Amino acid sequence: MASVPVPLDEASLRAHFLGRPAYRRTRYIVARAAGTAAAGPGLTALVDVTRRSDVPLFSEITGLALIAGPDETAFVDAPEADTGIPTSLSKIAADRAPGARCVVVRGRYGHVGFIVDPAPVRVTVVEVVPPHPAKLVDQARRVLGLAEDLPPVELVPELTDLRALAGSHPAEHYLFPCRAGTAVAGAAVSYLDEIPPEADWTLVGCARSRDIHDWFYQRDVPVVDMCPRNLALRAVSWSCRGEPASPRSGRGSAGPSQSRMPLPALSGRPADEHPDHGFGPLRPSVGDGGDPGDLRRGGQAAGVAGRHSGAGTRAGCRGSHPGRRCRGDHETCPRRPD
Repeated sequence: MASVPVPLDEASLRAHFLGRPAYRRTRYIVARAAGTAAAGPGLTALVDVTRRSDVPLFSEITGLALIAGPDETAFVDAPEADTGIPTSLSKIAADRAPGARCVVVRGRYGHVGFIVDPAPVRVTVVEVVPPHPAKLVDQARRVLGLAEDLPPVELVPELTDLRALAGSHPAEHYLFPCRAGTAVAGAAVSYLDEIPPEADWTLVGCARSRDIHDWFYQRDVPVVDMCPRNLALRAVSWSCRGEPASPRSGRGSAGPSQSRMPLPALSGRPADEHPDHGFGPLRPSVGDGGDPGDLRRGGQAAGVAGRHSGAGTRAGCRGSHPGRRCRGDHETCPRRPD
């Protein structure tokens, strides 16, 4: 981030920055009007710079292009935010600057990051409650709070209350898998994991619950299916069996013991329909002469640059390789698409 004593239009910024030295990994510069300290619109611009060389520690700036001018950029102070997390930047943009095309965030540790044309991937998470909070929703939120290499994600919980689900099939006695179940007004409740004495009950459970019931009681039982995987056709959910969904089932899955869920599957699409949500450069790679319109990336997730300035990638290159971060040398990038 740089304080500049010139107007924030492209010509003035180019005249100001050309010929000045820049660190060899500098790719973007957040320019703020001199003397500006407060957050808000109209005082900040974002530019993409080209340097003469990537070899020396500093090299002179030889080119500059305006990504977002002051009329479309907002500056937000959010001390609680990790500016290296795309989902965090996207949420701040939606909550604090919904009308801005570019949102610059000064967050935790004083780090500055930005997001341009935020377009979070909406993911419906189907789950049952209790327990509260819904387990998969809570796990996904905590993982996304640390995920630097995923596109911005907006979780949309779709929760089914077990009490309402059981009540839709009236019975005098319900059998829940465990005490994560809930009382139902006017009915007795037992818990399968306690192996209670056999009774005339209705089982509220999943396929695994039926298997366990058959093992211990060896008789048929009325069942109210509570498996989240069966409550929606296309959503992220988990089943008690912890078995992955078929690649064409339209569902992602994660077993209850998998706290590290396969979040790239969170779009809820079959594997062969996943768009590449790798963070590409906000503008074409240095020197490739692309059109500035590439910034919008055809409606895909918006590119994000956080504290690792200069770590641009092409689609498919995730910017994180064993032992090093991609420095823009995409011809040798081991994760570059064919």
